[in-house]
Amino acid sequence: QVQLVESGGGLVQTGGSLRLSCATSGRTFSTYTTGWFRQVPGKEREFVAAMRWSGDYTYYADFVKGRFTISRDNAKNTLYLQLNSLKPEDTAVYYCAAKRYGLGSTPSEFNYWGRGTQVTVSS
Repeated sequence: QVQLVESGGGLVQTGGSLRLSCATSGRTFSTYTTGWFRQVPGKEREFVAAMRWSGDYTYYADFVKGRFTISRDNAKNTLYLQLNSLKPEDTAVYYCAAKRYGLGSTPSEFNYWGRGTQVTVSS
């Protein structure tokens, strides 16, 4: 079984930065794709960024526009999402997710989920 635990969310002002972390455990992630989604109450969960655990391919949602960076630390089995130039519309619960094979950008394609971490950007 795979466990994903997010941390690092919080309250930040417009233009500020946060780094989200996702501690992974339970399986070897070498073939996995891991990523980040976000969700606002009343709206569908949306894709933010993902990467192969091997590190050879990363991809982002269009709205990221160079503001966010996904990365991982193999030694710590941790996935990160660096959030820069934050805007009030980035306010959401951010979820870490993993899928066993192949790439993906829709929630239904991912097999494992964390419980999320709240990011709030004040104007």
